[in-house]
Amino acid sequence: MPWPGTSGASWVPSVPATLRADVGASVVVALVALPLCVGIAVASGVPAELGLITGVVGGLVTGFLPGSSLQVSGPAAGLTVLVFEAVRTYGVGALGALVCAAGLLQLVMGALRLGRWFRAISVAVVQGMLAGIGLVLIASQLYALGDARAPGHTLAKVAGLGRLGVEADLAAVALGAGTIAVMVLWRRLPGPAGAVPGALAGVALATSASRLLELPVARVEVAGVLAAVSPPWAGEVAALWSPGALATVLALALIASAETLFSAAAVDRLHEGPRTDYDRELIAQGAGNTVCGLLGALPMTAVIVRSAANVEAGARTRASRVLHGVWLLLFAVLVPASLSVVPLASLAGVLLYAGWKLLPGRAVRTLWAEHRGEAVVLVVTAGAVVATNLFEGVLVGLGLAVAKSAWETSHVHVETRWEGSEGPEGGVLWVRVLGNATFLRLPKLLDALEALPADRPVRLDLGGLRHLDHACLTALEGWQRQREGTAGGVRGAREPVGERAEELG
Repeated sequence: MPWPGTSGASWVPSVPATLRADVGASVVVALVALPLCVGIAVASGVPAELGLITGVVGGLVTGFLPGSSLQVSGPAAGLTVLVFEAVRTYGVGALGALVCAAGLLQLVMGALRLGRWFRAISVAVVQGMLAGIGLVLIASQLYALGDARAPGHTLAKVAGLGRLGVEADLAAVALGAGTIAVMVLWRRLPGPAGAVPGALAGVALATSASRLLELPVARVEVAGVLAAVSPPWAGEVAALWSPGALATVLALALIASAETLFSAAAVDRLHEGPRTDYDRELIAQGAGNTVCGLLGALPMTAVIVRSAANVEAGARTRASRVLHGVWLLLFAVLVPASLSVVPLASLAGVLLYAGWKLLPGRAVRTLWAEHRGEAVVLVVTAGAVVATNLFEGVLVGLGLAVAKSAWETSHVHVETRWEGSEGPEGGVLWVRVLGNATFLRLPKLLDALEALPADRPVRLDLGGLRHLDHACLTALEGWQRQREGTAGGVRGAREPVGERAEELG
């Protein structure tokens, strides 16, 4: 008997067809995720296995929970800078406590239904944050590409690039550059070869070349997945109460949530399936990060590269992202030693390419042509991230975006005309103030009012004001008192300043 509302020939093979599509997509996503999980862990200054653990949790925990149907989670290049600074400041042992606290904060935000509010964050700030991350990632991975020791701060890394050209290991540079070249060219290959992820192909070819030529380059150090699991202890949890650690937790939670939900909006445009429930997705991410923290692993976000690969590979349901976690788990348990032959320079090439993709060159050109203020916000945010750190850079960008919006919306205009048949000789000057009177436009407002003739009577009309802040109210009351002491004065104001302020308040 056919399923109600369908024909017997259409619904029976749908489950196997969907399962085949999800299994195939999960394999592709796992192959894309594998080099990224390892490379991001190494770039973050933690054991490579921790990146795999986060990828597994992103599949088996976050992937199983409702929220987004096709978006894939795991360690993200966007958090590399913040995690590296946290590990350098508090140590690898404290990373689990920081990530767990960030995950719990995400759970609270999701329960309070704050997920939808992340859509109110200026896109220019997010793009500037990603551009800053890309620049920091490029600056750090250039040293890893040459098997050279990197300075601590990003500005020091940039300043030391000239010295890097002398100290770099040419064999390592060749492996990393070759990896990038393979990633760029691989997708153009016809036939089945082009279906293999370019990052995996590049790392595999670089690894094979380094083994065949016996090149003396730095390689990934592997200790085993179980040995890498390190739950946070009481002393590490107690360290969270320092102001710096709390700021790191807040930055992890907010940046991971913003990146996830912006990724969700992008992924929803790639398919016709169910749309993302932002609050549920935030809860799913919080659950995943809480588990990652308990295991001492890296934080996770939803990642657009893996998510787009999932959609393009034909995934139908969330089973594909759960299965990708299964394949990563099998690899981490069965063949972790295979990572020890991978050159660090090759992984640096993968991350350099990822950092380059984070730079929104086309977006900057478009914004500069259409919305120059937004382009300035983007560039300043990116520069602030490079000059300071991720958290402070984003705060600078948000502050600039709010200031720009306040400036653009606080328009005030003063209109004047003479009332009465006498005109300027014996009439009353009618002054009407329109728009939004805020402190940002106070100099313009006072200039216009003080330019009025002092010997003529004035009628002040504030009926056209949509907003009047305290600074402008105080200034208008002071101007009114000053005028009352002159020959002209202020006559019969249609709405006294105080009454108009109470109405607007």
